Amino acid sequence: MPSSQKPHSLRLDPPQGESPRPEWRPLPGRAADGARGPLALLLVVLAGLPWLICAMLPPLNHDVAAVLNFAQRMMAGERLYTDLIDVNPPLIFVLNLIPAAIGAYTPMGPVAALLLLVLALMAGSLLLCWRLLPWLDLPPLPRAATMAAIAMTALCAGYDFAQREHLMLLAGLPYLVLAAARGEGVRPPRRLVLPVVVLAAVGFAIKPHFLAVPGLVELWVLCCLGPRRWAADSGPWIMAGLWVLYLLSLPLLFPAYFAHVVPLVWDNYISLGGLNWWQVLFTERLMPAWVMLAVLGPLAFWRGPPLARVVALATLGTFLSAWVQKKGWSYHVLPVKLLGGLLAAILAAHWAGRALAPARAETAAPRAAVLAAAVLSFFHLMGSEAPYRQITWSWSRAGIVTRELQDSALGERLLVLSPDVFPVYPALNYTEAQSTLRTMTLWLLQGVYQECPRNGAQYREPWEMSRTEFFVYRTVAEDFARTPPAAVLVADNAGIQRCGGRRFDLIAYFSRHPLFAETFSHYRETSAFEGYRLFRREE
Repeated sequence: MPSSQKPHSLRLDPPQGESPRPEWRPLPGRAADGARGPLALLLVVLAGLPWLICAMLPPLNHDVAAVLNFAQRMMAGERLYTDLIDVNPPLIFVLNLIPAAIGAYTPMGPVAALLLLVLALMAGSLLLCWRLLPWLDLPPLPRAATMAAIAMTALCAGYDFAQREHLMLLAGLPYLVLAAARGEGVRPPRRLVLPVVVLAAVGFAIKPHFLAVPGLVELWVLCCLGPRRWAADSGPWIMAGLWVLYLLSLPLLFPAYFAHVVPLVWDNYISLGGLNWWQVLFTERLMPAWVMLAVLGPLAFWRGPPLARVVALATLGTFLSAWVQKKGWSYHVLPVKLLGGLLAAILAAHWAGRALAPARAETAAPRAAVLAAAVLSFFHLMGSEAPYRQITWSWSRAGIVTRELQDSALGERLLVLSPDVFPVYPALNYTEAQSTLRTMTLWLLQGVYQECPRNGAQYREPWEMSRTEFFVYRTVAEDFARTPPAAVLVADNAGIQRCGGRRFDLIAYFSRHPLFAETFSHYRETSAFEGYRLFRREE
Protein backbone atom coordinates (compact mmCIF):
# COMPACT_ATOMS: atom_id res chain seq x y z
CA MET A 1 0.00 0.00 0.00
CA PRO A 2 1.54 3.39 -0.90
CA SER A 3 2.52 5.39 2.11
CA SER A 4 0.17 8.20 1.10
CA GLN A 5 -2.73 5.78 1.64
CA LYS A 6 -1.66 4.53 5.07
CA PRO A 7 -4.40 5.39 7.59
CA HIS A 8 -1.88 6.32 10.27
CA SER A 9 0.56 8.39 8.22
CA LEU A 10 0.80 12.10 7.72
CA ARG A 11 2.89 12.98 4.69
CA LEU A 12 5.27 15.87 5.09
CA ASP A 13 3.95 17.30 1.82
CA PRO A 14 0.13 17.12 2.01
CA PRO A 15 -1.71 17.99 -1.21
CA GLN A 16 -2.22 21.71 -1.66
CA GLY A 17 -5.36 22.96 -0.03
CA GLU A 18 -5.80 19.91 2.19
CA SER A 19 -5.39 19.81 5.94
CA PRO A 20 -5.34 16.12 6.78
CA ARG A 21 -6.36 15.23 10.32
CA PRO A 22 -5.54 11.56 10.68
CA GLU A 23 -6.24 9.55 13.79
CA TRP A 24 -2.94 8.76 15.43
CA ARG A 25 -3.03 4.98 15.86
CA PRO A 26 -1.00 1.97 14.73
CA LEU A 27 -1.98 0.06 11.63
CA PRO A 28 -5.04 -2.15 12.11
CA GLY A 29 -4.06 -5.58 13.33
CA ARG A 30 -0.47 -4.56 14.02
CA ALA A 31 0.22 -4.77 17.73
CA ALA A 32 3.22 -2.68 18.66
CA ASP A 33 4.21 -4.94 21.51
CA GLY A 34 7.49 -6.41 20.24
CA ALA A 35 7.74 -10.14 20.89
CA ARG A 36 4.25 -11.48 21.56
CA GLY A 37 3.74 -14.22 24.09
CA PRO A 38 4.76 -14.36 27.74
CA LEU A 39 7.44 -17.00 27.21
CA ALA A 40 9.22 -15.02 24.50
CA LEU A 41 9.08 -11.86 26.61
CA LEU A 42 10.49 -13.75 29.59
CA LEU A 43 13.37 -15.11 27.51
CA VAL A 44 14.19 -11.64 26.16
CA VAL A 45 14.23 -10.31 29.73
CA LEU A 46 16.48 -13.18 30.82
CA ALA A 47 18.93 -12.35 28.02
CA GLY A 48 19.26 -8.81 29.38
CA LEU A 49 19.12 -9.65 33.08
CA PRO A 50 22.87 -10.38 33.50
CA TRP A 51 23.67 -6.98 32.02
CA LEU A 52 21.20 -5.29 34.33
CA ILE A 53 22.74 -7.02 37.35
CA CYS A 54 26.24 -5.96 36.22
CA ALA A 55 25.07 -2.36 35.89
CA MET A 56 23.80 -2.30 39.48
CA LEU A 57 26.81 -4.01 41.08
CA PRO A 58 30.10 -2.25 41.91
CA PRO A 59 32.31 -0.93 40.55
CA LEU A 60 30.79 2.19 39.07
CA ASN A 61 32.73 3.26 35.98
CA HIS A 62 35.67 5.41 37.09
CA ASP A 63 34.93 8.33 34.74
CA VAL A 64 31.26 8.29 35.70
CA ALA A 65 32.27 8.28 39.36
CA ALA A 66 34.69 11.19 38.88
CA VAL A 67 32.06 13.35 37.18
CA LEU A 68 29.56 12.53 39.92
CA ASN A 69 32.15 13.45 42.57
CA PHE A 70 32.65 16.84 40.89
CA ALA A 71 28.87 17.37 40.86
CA GLN A 72 28.78 16.64 44.59
CA ARG A 73 31.47 19.25 45.14
CA MET A 74 29.41 21.72 43.08
CA MET A 75 26.49 21.01 45.40
CA ALA A 76 28.80 21.88 48.30
CA GLY A 77 29.49 25.30 46.78
CA GLU A 78 32.60 24.86 44.63
CA ARG A 79 32.51 26.60 41.24
CA LEU A 80 32.92 24.69 38.03
CA TYR A 81 36.00 25.71 35.98
CA THR A 82 37.25 27.93 38.82
CA ASP A 83 37.49 25.65 41.86
CA LEU A 84 36.94 22.53 39.71
CA ILE A 85 38.97 22.20 36.50
CA ASP A 86 38.05 19.58 33.91
CA VAL A 87 38.07 19.10 30.15
CA ASN A 88 34.37 18.22 29.80
CA PRO A 89 31.82 20.83 28.72
CA PRO A 90 29.44 21.74 31.55
CA LEU A 91 26.32 19.83 30.48
CA ILE A 92 27.42 16.48 31.93
CA PHE A 93 28.15 18.12 35.30
CA VAL A 94 24.78 19.91 35.28
CA LEU A 95 23.02 16.61 34.57
CA ASN A 96 24.91 14.94 37.42
CA LEU A 97 23.66 17.60 39.82
CA ILE A 98 20.36 15.67 39.86
CA PRO A 99 21.74 12.45 41.44
CA ALA A 100 24.09 14.56 43.56
CA ALA A 101 21.10 16.48 44.96
CA ILE A 102 19.15 13.27 45.55
CA GLY A 103 22.16 11.85 47.37
CA ALA A 104 22.51 15.00 49.48
CA TYR A 105 18.87 15.27 50.55
CA THR A 106 17.69 11.65 50.72
CA PRO A 107 19.05 8.46 52.30
CA MET A 108 19.50 6.90 48.84
CA GLY A 109 23.07 8.02 48.16
CA PRO A 110 24.40 9.62 44.95
CA VAL A 111 25.68 6.40 43.33
CA ALA A 112 22.37 4.59 43.74
CA ALA A 113 20.50 7.69 42.58
CA LEU A 114 22.63 7.93 39.46
CA LEU A 115 22.07 4.29 38.54
CA LEU A 116 18.32 4.52 39.06
CA LEU A 117 18.12 7.70 36.98
CA VAL A 118 20.01 6.07 34.11
CA LEU A 119 17.68 3.07 34.30
CA ALA A 120 14.72 5.48 34.19
CA LEU A 121 16.25 7.16 31.13
CA MET A 122 16.66 3.75 29.53
CA ALA A 123 13.04 2.83 30.25
CA GLY A 124 11.81 6.12 28.79
CA SER A 125 13.99 5.69 25.70
CA LEU A 126 12.72 2.17 25.08
CA LEU A 127 9.12 3.26 25.61
CA LEU A 128 9.53 5.98 22.99
CA CYS A 129 11.10 3.49 20.56
CA TRP A 130 8.23 1.07 21.16
CA ARG A 131 5.70 3.85 20.50
CA LEU A 132 7.48 4.93 17.31
CA LEU A 133 8.12 1.55 15.69
CA PRO A 134 4.52 1.14 14.38
CA TRP A 135 5.05 4.26 12.26
CA LEU A 136 7.68 2.36 10.28
CA ASP A 137 5.04 -0.20 9.26
CA LEU A 138 7.33 -3.17 9.83
CA PRO A 139 6.13 -6.76 9.37
CA PRO A 140 5.76 -8.77 12.61
CA LEU A 141 9.11 -10.59 12.53
CA PRO A 142 11.35 -7.56 11.85
CA ARG A 143 9.34 -5.47 14.30
CA ALA A 144 9.71 -7.98 17.14
CA ALA A 145 13.41 -8.61 16.51
CA THR A 146 14.15 -4.89 16.11
CA MET A 147 12.52 -3.98 19.42
CA ALA A 148 14.42 -6.74 21.21
CA ALA A 149 17.66 -5.60 19.57
CA ILE A 150 17.05 -1.97 20.58
CA ALA A 151 16.50 -3.09 24.18
CA MET A 152 19.79 -5.00 24.23
CA THR A 153 21.59 -2.08 22.58
CA ALA A 154 20.46 0.16 25.42
CA LEU A 155 21.39 -2.32 28.14
CA CYS A 156 24.66 -3.98 27.09
CA ALA A 157 27.07 -1.20 28.09
CA GLY A 158 28.78 -3.30 30.76
CA TYR A 159 31.46 -1.47 32.73
CA ASP A 160 30.81 1.68 30.66
CA PHE A 161 27.21 1.89 31.88
CA ALA A 162 26.27 5.57 32.43
CA GLN A 163 29.32 6.82 30.53
CA ARG A 164 28.72 9.92 28.40
CA GLU A 165 28.66 7.79 25.25
CA HIS A 166 26.09 5.48 26.82
CA LEU A 167 23.89 8.40 27.85
CA MET A 168 24.10 9.80 24.32
CA LEU A 169 23.05 6.45 22.90
CA LEU A 170 20.08 6.13 25.25
CA ALA A 171 18.93 9.63 24.39
CA GLY A 172 19.48 9.12 20.65
CA LEU A 173 17.81 5.74 20.00
CA PRO A 174 14.24 7.11 19.71
CA TYR A 175 15.56 9.87 17.43
CA LEU A 176 16.96 7.25 15.04
CA VAL A 177 13.58 5.50 14.81
CA LEU A 178 11.88 8.86 14.26
CA ALA A 179 14.40 9.80 11.55
CA ALA A 180 13.71 6.54 9.70
CA ALA A 181 9.99 7.37 9.67
CA ARG A 182 10.64 10.96 8.59
CA GLY A 183 12.82 9.75 5.73
CA GLU A 184 9.82 7.77 4.45
CA GLY A 185 7.64 10.88 4.54
CA VAL A 186 5.80 9.86 7.70
CA ARG A 187 5.35 12.29 10.55
CA PRO A 188 4.29 10.84 13.92
CA PRO A 189 2.19 13.03 16.24
CA ARG A 190 3.77 15.98 17.97
CA ARG A 191 3.23 14.41 21.40
CA LEU A 192 5.78 11.78 20.36
CA VAL A 193 8.10 13.98 18.33
CA LEU A 194 8.67 16.69 20.95
CA PRO A 195 10.06 14.48 23.76
CA VAL A 196 12.15 12.56 21.23
CA VAL A 197 13.88 15.62 19.76
CA VAL A 198 14.38 17.31 23.16
CA LEU A 199 15.90 14.13 24.59
CA ALA A 200 18.13 13.73 21.53
CA ALA A 201 19.24 17.37 21.64
CA VAL A 202 20.38 16.98 25.25
CA GLY A 203 22.13 13.67 24.58
CA PHE A 204 24.04 14.86 21.52
CA ALA A 205 25.10 18.07 23.31
CA ILE A 206 27.01 16.20 26.02
CA LYS A 207 30.10 16.20 23.79
CA PRO A 208 30.60 18.26 20.63
CA HIS A 209 31.87 15.13 18.86
CA PHE A 210 28.42 13.58 19.14
CA LEU A 211 26.92 16.13 16.74
CA ALA A 212 28.34 14.02 13.90
CA VAL A 213 25.42 11.61 14.45
CA PRO A 214 22.49 14.01 13.89
CA GLY A 215 24.51 15.77 11.20
CA LEU A 216 24.77 12.61 9.07
CA VAL A 217 21.22 11.46 9.84
CA GLU A 218 19.65 14.81 8.98
CA LEU A 219 21.65 14.92 5.75
CA TRP A 220 20.10 11.57 4.81
CA VAL A 221 16.58 12.77 5.68
CA LEU A 222 17.22 15.91 3.64
CA CYS A 223 18.23 13.80 0.63
CA CYS A 224 15.10 11.66 1.02
CA LEU A 225 12.62 14.53 1.38
CA GLY A 226 14.20 17.42 -0.45
CA PRO A 227 14.94 20.84 1.03
CA ARG A 228 11.35 22.15 1.12
CA ARG A 229 9.82 19.18 2.88
CA TRP A 230 12.77 18.79 5.25
CA ALA A 231 12.60 22.47 6.25
CA ALA A 232 8.88 22.09 7.03
CA ASP A 233 9.68 19.62 9.81
CA SER A 234 10.02 21.27 13.21
CA GLY A 235 12.14 18.50 14.80
CA PRO A 236 15.59 19.51 13.48
CA TRP A 237 14.90 23.17 14.21
CA ILE A 238 13.95 22.42 17.81
CA MET A 239 17.21 20.51 18.29
CA ALA A 240 19.26 23.25 16.61
CA GLY A 241 17.56 25.90 18.74
CA LEU A 242 18.39 24.05 21.95
CA TRP A 243 22.01 23.67 20.87
CA VAL A 244 22.28 27.38 20.08
CA LEU A 245 20.79 28.30 23.46
CA TYR A 246 23.23 25.96 25.20
CA LEU A 247 26.18 27.47 23.32
CA LEU A 248 25.08 31.02 24.11
CA SER A 249 24.69 30.14 27.79
CA LEU A 250 28.30 29.01 28.18
CA PRO A 251 29.98 32.44 28.29
CA LEU A 252 27.21 33.71 30.55
CA LEU A 253 27.02 30.84 33.05
CA PHE A 254 30.53 29.38 32.72
CA PRO A 255 32.80 32.19 31.44
CA ALA A 256 35.95 30.44 32.65
CA TYR A 257 35.35 27.50 30.33
CA PHE A 258 36.41 29.32 27.16
CA ALA A 259 38.73 31.77 28.89
CA HIS A 260 40.69 29.28 30.98
CA VAL A 261 39.82 25.61 30.47
CA VAL A 262 39.79 25.34 26.67
CA PRO A 263 43.37 26.71 26.37
CA LEU A 264 44.50 24.22 29.05
CA VAL A 265 42.86 21.36 27.18
CA TRP A 266 44.35 22.42 23.87
CA ASP A 267 47.87 22.76 25.25
CA ASN A 268 48.01 19.84 27.71
CA TYR A 269 45.21 17.31 27.33
CA ILE A 270 44.72 16.55 23.64
CA SER A 271 48.20 15.13 23.19
CA LEU A 272 48.27 13.41 26.61
CA GLY A 273 48.13 9.67 26.02
CA GLY A 274 46.85 10.28 22.51
CA LEU A 275 47.72 8.52 19.26
CA ASN A 276 48.09 9.84 15.76
CA TRP A 277 45.29 9.52 13.20
CA TRP A 278 46.53 6.21 11.80
CA GLN A 279 47.55 4.58 15.06
CA VAL A 280 44.11 4.97 16.60
CA LEU A 281 42.50 3.36 13.55
CA PHE A 282 44.37 0.12 14.22
CA THR A 283 43.87 -0.15 17.97
CA GLU A 284 42.40 -3.41 19.20
CA ARG A 285 39.04 -1.76 19.90
CA LEU A 286 38.53 0.64 17.01
CA MET A 287 39.76 -1.55 14.18
CA PRO A 288 37.08 -4.27 14.58
CA ALA A 289 34.48 -1.51 14.86
CA TRP A 290 35.27 0.15 11.55
CA VAL A 291 35.72 -3.20 9.80
CA MET A 292 32.21 -4.19 10.96
CA LEU A 293 30.89 -0.83 9.77
CA ALA A 294 32.62 -1.21 6.39
CA VAL A 295 30.85 -4.55 5.88
CA LEU A 296 27.39 -3.72 7.22
CA GLY A 297 27.10 -0.11 6.05
CA PRO A 298 26.95 -0.82 2.29
CA LEU A 299 24.52 -3.70 2.92
CA ALA A 300 22.19 -1.34 4.77
CA PHE A 301 21.98 0.98 1.76
CA TRP A 302 21.87 -1.84 -0.79
CA ARG A 303 19.08 -4.04 0.53
CA GLY A 304 18.29 -2.71 3.97
CA PRO A 305 15.15 -1.08 5.42
CA PRO A 306 15.08 2.67 6.23
CA LEU A 307 15.92 2.10 9.90
CA ALA A 308 19.04 0.13 8.91
CA ARG A 309 20.26 3.07 6.84
CA VAL A 310 19.72 5.51 9.68
CA VAL A 311 21.50 3.21 12.15
CA ALA A 312 24.39 2.77 9.69
CA LEU A 313 24.81 6.55 9.49
CA ALA A 314 24.61 6.84 13.28
CA THR A 315 27.28 4.13 13.58
CA LEU A 316 29.47 6.10 11.19
CA GLY A 317 28.90 9.25 13.26
CA THR A 318 29.92 7.52 16.50
CA PHE A 319 32.97 6.06 14.74
CA LEU A 320 34.03 9.55 13.63
CA SER A 321 33.50 10.77 17.20
CA ALA A 322 35.75 8.00 18.55
CA TRP A 323 38.37 8.58 15.86
CA VAL A 324 38.79 12.34 16.35
CA GLN A 325 39.32 11.85 20.09
CA LYS A 326 42.46 9.84 19.16
CA LYS A 327 42.49 7.70 22.32
CA GLY A 328 40.87 4.41 21.31
CA TRP A 329 39.46 3.98 24.81
CA SER A 330 36.68 1.46 25.43
CA TYR A 331 33.91 3.95 26.08
CA HIS A 332 34.79 5.93 22.95
CA VAL A 333 34.20 2.81 20.87
CA LEU A 334 31.17 1.64 22.90
CA PRO A 335 28.41 3.24 20.77
CA VAL A 336 30.08 2.04 17.55
CA LYS A 337 29.94 -1.55 18.78
CA LEU A 338 26.43 -1.28 20.20
CA LEU A 339 24.99 0.35 17.09
CA GLY A 340 26.89 -2.07 14.87
CA GLY A 341 25.22 -4.98 16.65
CA LEU A 342 21.84 -3.28 16.28
CA LEU A 343 22.48 -2.77 12.58
CA ALA A 344 23.34 -6.44 12.08
CA ALA A 345 20.17 -7.50 13.92
CA ILE A 346 17.95 -5.17 11.86
CA LEU A 347 19.41 -6.44 8.59
CA ALA A 348 19.13 -10.10 9.60
CA ALA A 349 15.52 -9.66 10.74
CA HIS A 350 14.62 -7.80 7.54
CA TRP A 351 16.03 -10.52 5.30
CA ALA A 352 14.50 -13.31 7.39
CA GLY A 353 11.11 -11.64 7.21
CA ARG A 354 11.35 -11.42 3.43
CA ALA A 355 12.53 -14.99 3.04
CA LEU A 356 9.66 -16.54 5.01
CA ALA A 357 6.05 -16.72 3.98
CA PRO A 358 3.95 -14.04 5.74
CA ALA A 359 2.05 -16.49 7.95
CA ARG A 360 5.21 -18.33 8.93
CA ALA A 361 7.10 -15.09 9.55
CA GLU A 362 4.38 -13.85 11.91
CA THR A 363 4.50 -17.15 13.82
CA ALA A 364 8.29 -16.93 14.07
CA ALA A 365 8.29 -13.32 15.36
CA PRO A 366 8.57 -14.20 19.09
CA ARG A 367 11.42 -16.63 18.39
CA ALA A 368 13.17 -13.98 16.30
CA ALA A 369 13.00 -11.54 19.20
CA VAL A 370 14.50 -14.08 21.59
CA LEU A 371 17.23 -14.98 19.10
CA ALA A 372 18.12 -11.32 18.51
CA ALA A 373 18.35 -10.64 22.25
CA ALA A 374 20.43 -13.76 22.95
CA VAL A 375 22.87 -13.23 20.07
CA LEU A 376 23.41 -9.56 20.91
CA SER A 377 23.89 -10.37 24.59
CA PHE A 378 26.62 -12.85 23.70
CA PHE A 379 28.14 -10.58 21.04
CA HIS A 380 28.52 -7.65 23.43
CA LEU A 381 29.96 -9.94 26.09
CA MET A 382 32.96 -10.59 23.84
CA GLY A 383 35.71 -8.12 24.68
CA SER A 384 33.63 -6.56 27.47
CA GLU A 385 35.02 -5.83 30.93
CA ALA A 386 31.75 -7.06 32.42
CA PRO A 387 31.11 -9.27 34.32
CA TYR A 388 34.81 -9.71 35.14
CA ARG A 389 35.06 -6.31 36.86
CA GLN A 390 32.07 -7.14 39.05
CA ILE A 391 33.22 -10.66 39.89
CA THR A 392 36.75 -9.58 40.85
CA TRP A 393 35.76 -6.34 42.58
CA SER A 394 36.33 -7.47 46.17
CA TRP A 395 39.95 -8.48 45.58
CA SER A 396 40.77 -6.04 42.76
CA ARG A 397 43.06 -3.05 43.21
CA ALA A 398 40.11 -0.64 43.31
CA GLY A 399 38.28 -2.85 45.79
CA ILE A 400 41.30 -2.94 48.11
CA VAL A 401 41.78 0.85 47.87
CA THR A 402 38.08 1.32 48.65
CA ARG A 403 38.28 -0.96 51.67
CA GLU A 404 41.38 0.80 53.01
CA LEU A 405 39.77 4.22 52.66
CA GLN A 406 36.57 3.00 54.29
CA ASP A 407 38.64 1.87 57.28
CA SER A 408 40.69 5.04 57.61
CA ALA A 409 39.06 7.98 55.79
CA LEU A 410 35.32 7.35 55.64
CA GLY A 411 33.44 10.53 54.79
CA GLU A 412 36.50 12.77 55.09
CA ARG A 413 38.24 15.33 52.89
CA LEU A 414 41.38 14.09 51.12
CA LEU A 415 44.08 15.73 49.08
CA VAL A 416 44.63 13.14 46.35
CA LEU A 417 47.96 13.47 44.55
CA SER A 418 47.63 10.89 41.81
CA PRO A 419 47.67 10.69 37.99
CA ASP A 420 44.97 7.99 38.07
CA VAL A 421 41.24 8.35 37.67
CA PHE A 422 41.02 4.62 38.44
CA PRO A 423 41.18 3.37 41.21
CA VAL A 424 40.80 6.69 43.05
CA TYR A 425 37.32 6.77 41.56
CA PRO A 426 35.01 5.08 42.43
CA ALA A 427 36.86 4.44 45.73
CA LEU A 428 36.14 8.02 46.87
CA ASN A 429 32.47 7.64 45.92
CA TYR A 430 32.03 4.43 47.87
CA THR A 431 33.74 5.90 50.93
CA GLU A 432 31.74 9.17 50.67
CA ALA A 433 35.05 11.04 50.72
CA GLN A 434 35.78 14.23 48.81
CA SER A 435 38.97 15.15 47.01
CA THR A 436 40.23 18.69 47.55
CA LEU A 437 42.31 18.78 44.35
CA ARG A 438 40.96 21.22 41.77
CA THR A 439 41.35 18.67 39.00
CA MET A 440 40.19 15.05 39.01
CA THR A 441 43.81 13.93 38.74
CA LEU A 442 47.22 15.52 38.18
CA TRP A 443 46.70 15.38 34.41
CA LEU A 444 47.84 18.99 34.01
CA LEU A 445 51.17 18.14 35.63
CA GLN A 446 51.50 15.13 33.33
CA GLY A 447 50.83 17.39 30.38
CA VAL A 448 53.54 19.94 31.18
CA TYR A 449 56.09 17.18 31.93
CA GLN A 450 55.73 15.40 28.62
CA GLU A 451 59.10 17.08 28.05
CA CYS A 452 61.75 17.20 30.78
CA PRO A 453 63.44 20.47 31.78
CA ARG A 454 66.09 21.43 29.22
CA ASN A 455 68.83 21.82 31.81
CA GLY A 456 68.56 18.15 32.83
CA ALA A 457 67.06 18.96 36.23
CA GLN A 458 64.43 16.73 37.81
CA TYR A 459 61.91 19.53 38.38
CA ARG A 460 61.55 23.05 37.00
CA GLU A 461 62.13 25.94 39.34
CA PRO A 462 59.12 28.24 39.87
CA TRP A 463 60.58 30.96 37.65
CA GLU A 464 61.07 28.42 34.85
CA MET A 465 57.53 27.07 34.96
CA SER A 466 54.93 27.68 32.31
CA ARG A 467 51.73 29.40 33.35
CA THR A 468 49.95 26.02 33.52
CA GLU A 469 52.59 24.34 35.69
CA PHE A 470 52.81 27.27 38.06
CA PHE A 471 49.01 27.25 38.38
CA VAL A 472 49.10 23.62 39.55
CA TYR A 473 52.14 24.16 41.77
CA ARG A 474 50.66 27.26 43.43
CA THR A 475 47.01 26.22 43.83
CA VAL A 476 47.79 22.77 45.27
CA ALA A 477 50.00 24.34 47.93
CA GLU A 478 47.73 27.29 48.71
CA ASP A 479 44.52 25.22 48.86
CA PHE A 480 46.26 22.65 51.03
CA ALA A 481 47.46 25.28 53.49
CA ARG A 482 44.18 27.23 53.54
CA THR A 483 41.95 24.30 54.54
CA PRO A 484 44.07 21.27 55.45
CA PRO A 485 42.17 18.02 54.77
CA ALA A 486 42.00 15.09 57.15
CA ALA A 487 44.40 13.01 55.05
CA VAL A 488 46.60 13.01 51.96
CA LEU A 489 46.58 10.10 49.52
CA VAL A 490 49.70 9.94 47.35
CA ALA A 491 50.43 7.67 44.39
CA ASP A 492 53.91 6.15 44.28
CA ASN A 493 53.83 6.29 40.48
CA ALA A 494 53.33 9.86 39.31
CA GLY A 495 52.73 8.77 35.72
CA ILE A 496 55.52 11.13 34.65
CA GLN A 497 58.76 10.16 32.95
CA ARG A 498 62.04 10.17 34.83
CA CYS A 499 63.70 13.54 34.53
CA GLY A 500 67.28 14.00 35.64
CA GLY A 501 67.53 10.22 35.92
CA ARG A 502 65.30 10.07 39.00
CA ARG A 503 61.72 9.05 39.71
CA PHE A 504 59.21 11.89 39.87
CA ASP A 505 58.24 12.19 43.55
CA LEU A 506 54.98 14.11 44.06
CA ILE A 507 55.65 14.91 47.73
CA ALA A 508 59.15 16.18 46.96
CA TYR A 509 57.86 18.22 44.02
CA PHE A 510 55.17 20.09 45.96
CA SER A 511 57.24 20.34 49.17
CA ARG A 512 59.46 22.87 47.40
CA HIS A 513 56.61 25.31 48.03
CA PRO A 514 56.92 26.68 51.60
CA LEU A 515 53.17 26.56 52.26
CA PHE A 516 52.92 22.92 51.22
CA ALA A 517 56.04 21.94 53.19
CA GLU A 518 54.85 23.59 56.37
CA THR A 519 51.35 22.10 56.18
CA PHE A 520 52.55 18.63 55.21
CA SER A 521 54.91 18.55 58.21
CA HIS A 522 51.84 17.93 60.37
CA TYR A 523 50.96 14.69 58.55
CA ARG A 524 52.28 11.21 59.26
CA GLU A 525 52.15 8.12 57.06
CA THR A 526 49.69 5.60 58.44
CA SER A 527 49.41 2.95 55.73
CA ALA A 528 50.58 1.89 52.27
CA PHE A 529 48.53 -0.19 49.86
CA GLU A 530 48.29 -0.94 46.12
CA GLY A 531 50.84 1.71 45.11
CA TYR A 532 49.42 4.42 47.39
CA ARG A 533 50.47 5.92 50.71
CA LEU A 534 48.02 7.49 53.14
CA PHE A 535 49.12 10.33 55.41
CA ARG A 536 46.88 11.52 58.25
CA ARG A 537 46.95 14.91 59.96
CA GLU A 538 48.13 14.84 63.55
CA GLU A 539 45.63 16.19 66.05
